[in-house]
Amino acid sequence: QNRATDTSRVAVEKLIPLAEELKVVIALENVWNNLWVKPALYANFISSFKSRWVQSYFDIGNHVKYAPPQDWIKALGPRIAKVHIKDFQLNQDGHGGKFVHPRDGSVDWPTVRRALSDISYDGWATIEDGGLELAEFSRRLDLIIEGK
Repeated sequence: QNRATDTSRVAVEKLIPLAEELKVVIALENVWNNLWVKPALYANFISSFKSRWVQSYFDIGNHVKYAPPQDWIKALGPRIAKVHIKDFQLNQDGHGGKFVHPRDGSVDWPTVRRALSDISYDGWATIEDGGLELAEFSRRLDLIIEGK
């Protein structure tokens, strides 16, 4: 944990001057590598750079196995630069599971939508899904945006 955090910190710190010069955000995505498994740990890592150029690319589905996505959103707040729409279905025992189409999994989408509103998120959302027709994905995304 500490070594991976330290290595990541060194790499990001090298990029900050260029990000400032180019006025681009370094949006870090917490992927499925068991690095930051609590919302506060990830939020603290992002905040530790003390740079508006380092923010979070929050992947909703990647966080379900650790804590409800709305808890992550609350902890990250304005540190979220972009949202990644994805869902995950937890096994009934709470251990493991699988990625599924949005609205077919364990994500409580109305609560996630409220949490995004509560932090005044108004940025982009990108999708990661395989297999759904675009029209069906669009319908599901509209429901998520509507808070349903």
